[in-house]
Amino acid sequence: MSDGAGLGMENYDGLRSFIESCREIDECVDIDEADWDLEIGTLTEAAAEKIDAPPMLLFDRIKGYPKGRRVVCLPIASPNRVALVLGLPLDAPKLELVRLAARKIRDADPIPPREVATGPVMDNAIAGDDVDVLAFPALRSHPWDGGRYIGTGDNLINRDPDSGYVNVGTYRMQVHGPGLLGLWMSPGQQGRTICERYWAKGEACPVVATFGGDPLMFLASHIKFPWGTSELDVAGGLRGTPMDVVKGPLTGLPIPARAEVAIEGEVPPPGEQSQDEGPFGEWPGYYSGGTIGTGEKQPVIRVKAIYHRDDPILINMAPLWPGAPQDGIQFRSGLIWDQIEAAGIPDVVGVYAYHAYMVVVAIRQRYAGHARQAGMAAVSCAAAARNGRFVVVVDEDIDPTDMKEVNWAIQTRVDPASDIEILDGWWGTPLDPRMPPERRDAGDHTNGRAIIYAVRPYMWRDRFPRVNRAEPAYLKEVMEKYRGVLDFPKG
Repeated sequence: MSDGAGLGMENYDGLRSFIESCREIDECVDIDEADWDLEIGTLTEAAAEKIDAPPMLLFDRIKGYPKGRRVVCLPIASPNRVALVLGLPLDAPKLELVRLAARKIRDADPIPPREVATGPVMDNAIAGDDVDVLAFPALRSHPWDGGRYIGTGDNLINRDPDSGYVNVGTYRMQVHGPGLLGLWMSPGQQGRTICERYWAKGEACPVVATFGGDPLMFLASHIKFPWGTSELDVAGGLRGTPMDVVKGPLTGLPIPARAEVAIEGEVPPPGEQSQDEGPFGEWPGYYSGGTIGTGEKQPVIRVKAIYHRDDPILINMAPLWPGAPQDGIQFRSGLIWDQIEAAGIPDVVGVYAYHAYMVVVAIRQRYAGHARQAGMAAVSCAAAARNGRFVVVVDEDIDPTDMKEVNWAIQTRVDPASDIEILDGWWGTPLDPRMPPERRDAGDHTNGRAIIYAVRPYMWRDRFPRVNRAEPAYLKEVMEKYRGVLDFPKG
């Protein structure tokens, strides 16, 4: 593998140049003639589950499609590719990368996008009866999916009718027909809130959606920012230069100029037009959400125009079960870490979030009650408040990014009778597979939380038995000595 010297955000300005940068660090594999129906999704799951830091997969000559209609999978599934997206050092330890990413996101000053006359995304324009989203290889990724989904690694762009705030979110989009997409947006999501403001006036909400684009834009779109903070501005701030956008001819909305495929359309009030949506395998590892999760028909996008580059590339981010991670790091981890420290909790030495259901906080205990204070801060902070289930507090000798160590701490430092605290009535999601039917039917999307204090009891921590592991510095020395004999990881 290349050491990545000289690579950084300045070396890419969209998906294509990002792919080339990934090739320079030997993290892209080309695959030809795979089937859009289950095979690509299954191979993606296998790579994510069975390979540590799997390569990016670029599929071409997909069954039923000509050469050049491509799909990229696992674009940010390695820490190095996350570092590449954000312009951070390659081969940094995961916990260090979490902190660096959070600080970069926190400290970046937003830069509004720059409107340009045209861009590569406008090279081909299709409208009217010629609109057909299945001209692109939308996938069926899971065996019981209710259809093909073009919207997984996507961006949906809409504008608040009152304030003019432009939101960019990531929502799943099912192909219902050549010019009709299904749309699943959880209650409370900002993109849905904007749609609801149009619907309340009896109007359809104008939207732009992109499929295949700048990975930095995708990352920004699925980090939750405060209302009024546009992800387009955030992405510009992270790169240090404005995102180029083209004014949509039909909607007036900004279309990222280097997106691979973009549509303009509208989301009518559900009472005017809606449709059964799903089922679709979601990030908890189950079929949830959509019609199957709510019993209700879901909104649709009426596609009015399609724009695309020559030989366009879709991004597939169809959710996989949590044992097949697609994120090289969990970005929420650093945000939670910052928010816990902002609450005044001292000596937090590490935080890592495992998907949405578990957060691990490592502290250096300073006083009685310190662990409980850290646990309560973690369960309450904005970045961890939604969808959670467990918070685990561990000592500073436990690496929160290593579940082997976390499990060891739970098994050896927890007395279930005194070290597990149960809370109820916390913010959940309709996608939660454990949501009781009566709560789901009532729209009460709340659940419980457990805080597990997997720390040495503070009052007798000095009498807790000594661990029998090698000293970290000597362990590293020995690993370096024998790296040519055994394939030890770096860091």
